[in-house]
Amino acid sequence: MPDKQTELSRLYHAALQDYLNQGPGCDMAPARELGRHAMELGLETLDMARIHEIALFTLVLPQNSPNSRAHLMGRAGLFFAEAITPIEQTHRGAREANTHLNQIVKALSQRSLELADSVAELEQEIIHRKAVEECLKASEQISIELLAKSQRMQEELRHLSRQLLAVQEEERRKISRELHDVIAQTLTGINMRLATLKAESNGSTTELQEKITNTQLLVEKSLDIVHRFASDLRPTVLDDLGLIPALKSFLQKFLEDTGVRVSLKVFGGIEQSDPDVRTVLYRIVQEALTNVARHAKASQAEVDIQCLEGIIRMEIKDNGQGFEVDGTLCANKRNRLGLLGMRERVEMIGGTFGVESAPGHATTVRVEIPPEIPPANDLPQNAPTLPSDNTHLQCP
Repeated sequence: MPDKQTELSRLYHAALQDYLNQGPGCDMAPARELGRHAMELGLETLDMARIHEIALFTLVLPQNSPNSRAHLMGRAGLFFAEAITPIEQTHRGAREANTHLNQIVKALSQRSLELADSVAELEQEIIHRKAVEECLKASEQISIELLAKSQRMQEELRHLSRQLLAVQEEERRKISRELHDVIAQTLTGINMRLATLKAESNGSTTELQEKITNTQLLVEKSLDIVHRFASDLRPTVLDDLGLIPALKSFLQKFLEDTGVRVSLKVFGGIEQSDPDVRTVLYRIVQEALTNVARHAKASQAEVDIQCLEGIIRMEIKDNGQGFEVDGTLCANKRNRLGLLGMRERVEMIGGTFGVESAPGHATTVRVEIPPEIPPANDLPQNAPTLPSDNTHLQCP
């Protein structure tokens, strides 16, 4: 990363020099492109401010008069504001971002003026120039340390997020089992006792039998709700029978609820993979198809799970209206959280997650999981596929 940041600093220096040489009214696109490049490197506004300060010191301060410096620094401030705009736009709250941006520009301008006065006094002495160089080296070291600290904090946050997902999945499993094994059995027992009571009444009281029948219907309805709720939390078929039956069951219910037909192609060896891998794949299918039903206005979709040279690859495609991927990831919306949640689940097991889409075009969600992820029963290079009636499933 330091090498990339050094390269960015060089590019920024060259772009700022071109901007100052061209005069007012020149294109600010290079500044915005530098800002986007800085975002890809994970840099923040403070990092860009340090790069800008170094460029100012090189281009503006040494060889210009005080009046010329003030004019050039004002124009350089506009260039800097344009360069950090892509970074600032990613933060929440446009007002807070703009206020913060103005404060940074003002503080930077003030600091630049102060630095200009200092440099004017130090221009005549070589020893002072060396002192400035030492200060710049120290500043670079501080920047490196801050970047390392930021990366550590991001990794800690990612670790906590993965722990939360794992605990959440385990709690879902426990609650689902409790609903199936305790509450559902209790309701079933109540229903059986009502049936026995109804039989023992021997038809002597019509009103009593009607009340018992109504109560039985209520218990059966409650039992259906419990089963549905438990299945939504964690389908027991996923743990008991495997991923393929769980997906078939989910897609059947998805068709009944939404009318969207989904085809399923999957290689048989997937059931040999680690349980965490199967859980993640199921959750990604669940979340992705939920998004399709809510937003895509699609009539059909397909889920394709393959093993290619040991890599598990899953693609989920639909024929819906699509969306702007970058805009969705930057927006503060529910579907943004859904995409981030899917990405976090995949990265939690060492895989990669990607989305391809555009307005008016189909959407593809892609997941790839390296072969070394499953701790046991490594997937074979040429895993056998299921028989033809199971490898390509079309909901009726």
